[in-house]
Amino acid sequence: MDQLRTILSFIFLTNDKSRLRAGWRILIAVILTGLFFNLVDWVRNVLTMAGPTTSIVGHLIDFFVVTGAIFITRRLADKRSFTSLGFHINKQAGFDLLVGIGIPFILFLIIYTIEFSLGWLKFDSFAWQTDSPALVISQTTRYFVWFIFVAWNEELVYRGYIMQSLASGLNLTLGILISSIYFGIEHLSNPNSNGMAVAGIFLAGLFLAYAYIRTGQLWLPIGLHLGWNFFESAVFGFPVSGYDRPGLFHITVSGPEFWTGGAFGPEAGFIMLPITLLGAALIYLYTKRRKVFKLEN
Repeated sequence: MDQLRTILSFIFLTNDKSRLRAGWRILIAVILTGLFFNLVDWVRNVLTMAGPTTSIVGHLIDFFVVTGAIFITRRLADKRSFTSLGFHINKQAGFDLLVGIGIPFILFLIIYTIEFSLGWLKFDSFAWQTDSPALVISQTTRYFVWFIFVAWNEELVYRGYIMQSLASGLNLTLGILISSIYFGIEHLSNPNSNGMAVAGIFLAGLFLAYAYIRTGQLWLPIGLHLGWNFFESAVFGFPVSGYDRPGLFHITVSGPEFWTGGAFGPEAGFIMLPITLLGAALIYLYTKRRKVFKLEN
């Protein structure tokens, strides 16, 4: 019996026997998320809420489901606070969010300038030249709010719970690599996705993970993720991860797909490599006065 307890302890518990191993904790978070989504569907059916859910409402539901599942798992299975994932609220958090949003503006302005200068990109018109100002403002605001939810949910899952759980169970390097690989593979089902797209999203995962390890908080990655999607799509008019939506700039991209990413957007182009390296350099410059961060196990 003692030998069986030892075997079960080795399989399920950490070496200090204080909590479940990382893999089991991640599995619990996945199961809870699935249960909560099923509960939402059940409530909708009971209330006969037929028909499609709007994008904003859908992301709001995702926010409560994903945040709730990870909050419960973090408290009960991890025996750690939700805040310890990287959500300490202070003045620095606000700066991190704003700088995170600003860096992608610089990056996509450079992408736009390069592709326009090389003749790979044609400017067609501004949004307000074809639509009413009221519609443009409404649409741009809706995109911004929408991308807030996307950034929160994806950073909480990938750079938050998955990466940090794997880092505590294995090591930080493997946590970053595995979570970034998963981040890339998850985008394989997006429209116009391919191997280059997966590789580009994997690279974006490393870029966002770097922002986390430089600050020890998720505010900078959330800001970067929000700014990336917003300026890429809603402002400069590029497709974002395969989804082509009208931005403030109406453009036509016709350059070599190897560099531009084609219909998937810049993430599937080789231009991602120098751009993310530049972004990492900007993150370094912004955080170089920070104290060295150590991951909480």
